[in-house]
Amino acid sequence: MKGNIYTQERCPICGGSFKHDENRSGLFCRNHPEIRASKDFVVRFGRDITKRFKTYLEAVRFLTGLRFKTDEGSFDPRDYKKDHPLGFETQVRKYLSIKEKSVSKNQFRNIKRDLGKAVNAWGQTNVKLLNYAEIEDFLIGQEVSEKTRANARSALNSFFKWMCKREGLKMPDLPVINFELGWRNIIDIELQQSIIDEVYRISYNSNPRIWIGIKWLATYVAFRPNELRNLRERDINVSGFFVVPSPKEKKPKLIAMLEEDIELYRKTTPRGLPDMFFFRHTKGNGGARPGSQFGKDYLYKWWKQACGDLGIEGVDLYGGTRHSTTTALAEHFTKDELRESGTMHATNQAFERYMQARKNDSLNVYKKSMEIRARILEIKKGRKN
Repeated sequence: MKGNIYTQERCPICGGSFKHDENRSGLFCRNHPEIRASKDFVVRFGRDITKRFKTYLEAVRFLTGLRFKTDEGSFDPRDYKKDHPLGFETQVRKYLSIKEKSVSKNQFRNIKRDLGKAVNAWGQTNVKLLNYAEIEDFLIGQEVSEKTRANARSALNSFFKWMCKREGLKMPDLPVINFELGWRNIIDIELQQSIIDEVYRISYNSNPRIWIGIKWLATYVAFRPNELRNLRERDINVSGFFVVPSPKEKKPKLIAMLEEDIELYRKTTPRGLPDMFFFRHTKGNGGARPGSQFGKDYLYKWWKQACGDLGIEGVDLYGGTRHSTTTALAEHFTKDELRESGTMHATNQAFERYMQARKNDSLNVYKKSMEIRARILEIKKGRKN
């Protein structure tokens, strides 16, 4: 049978080596069969496995287990290597080193956090031993919201898919985490325009970029707030486009500009060098230096102030701009039209072809939002008269 037990111990009488005798359940001197080995046992199983034990009983149990797994076809030498090639922590380190190169910094930070908690719980546990029960206990044991729990489950699911494909293992079942996303309050375009007008009133003389940023979020539904904030001077009005070089989708994204916003950009002063952030402070503002980028919550701060001036509560910047505009446009375009033309994606190789194919469709979407606003302004003028 494959594998055997050895010892470095020598016969105290003749100094001879001991030989394993499975029928007598021990290791005995060849010259003095009554002398039995009592320490330093080593199991060798092929070329892959060498493991030491203090007692013969421990050694024989280990060897029997290896033989049993070989007979049933489940033997895997990686399970017994000292460097834990199938240890959970080892596999997570490999996964993160690859994932870091393919996702955004924020997304990687979240993945690393979620998998880090699992490493703290499971350490170098063999990944083949992590099944439904272990994963469910880990997820349920976290005192977090269902949304956070679902995010952790998603991170584990992606990890196990990658790991099982890479190592040729069976994918474990993961528990389903049910949760409902909270609803964002949306508003009609008339109320949205009133808030934008109030932002203009309270901020334009201080820094016109505040009003421009909120106006563009409400017009160009392809933008996420942080994508807009990260625009540099060189990324705007590139042949009539905003260029978002590193969006969440990890592909360059082109967003067609309305002619009036191209003119607005050209008239906005002071102009900066190509690498400067467009949404920046033009003068000292508390702890912010002139020329420094707007903080993540800076536009939201002004949006909330405008809402407070108008007595409006419970409408955040994202819901009040992008979501509200998209809802209004849904009355004029299908979901596919909004998805294809409202949000533009392109690779560098397809830049020119993509610009020509999508620009007109996108401008139709953005022009429609401006037409809706124009009708609202006419109505307001009529009310005043």
